[in-house]
Amino acid sequence: MLATDFHVDCAATLQRLYCVFVMEVGSRYVHILGITANPDGPWTTQQIRNLLMDLGDRAAGFRFLVRDRAGQFTGSFDAVLASAGIEAVKIPPRSPRANAYAERFVLTARTEVTDRMLIFGERHLRLVLTEYARHYNGRRPHRSRELRPPRPDHPVADLSGERIKRRPVVGGLLSEYERAA
Repeated sequence: MLATDFHVDCAATLQRLYCVFVMEVGSRYVHILGITANPDGPWTTQQIRNLLMDLGDRAAGFRFLVRDRAGQFTGSFDAVLASAGIEAVKIPPRSPRANAYAERFVLTARTEVTDRMLIFGERHLRLVLTEYARHYNGRRPHRSRELRPPRPDHPVADLSGERIKRRPVVGGLLSEYERAA
């Protein structure tokens, strides 16, 4: 199952920016699809096409995509998913808890990153969220996964060892830990 939503951030320029993402619910792996100031139906449809191309044969393993009723999710968006064998499931009106996985990622991204820094534009937000997604998918422990990241890019650090090395990520807002050599 997949879940999608728009993450909204206001930049220092007072321009509202939208980030559309898709989460693989089973593994909690997040795909940042795109960032724009004007999300419309054709743009959102192209982002889901890009995701399906990136997923390749793995797209057949997903049956549903949970989404809200935002106007950016058009009939062509649903048709692209249907052509890949994925059914778009709309949540009931005014019930964000029905898309809890996507809403939780929005909260996590806001509290860990975007609420703690000024975003200066679309390019800056793209860089910050791309780096955060790499951290979220490769190093950040997830309680629902027994403190394992979705797709570890490095062995999980054994923090009981004597020497631990800290590496700052996302401009020093977050830290990753590993054994010192």
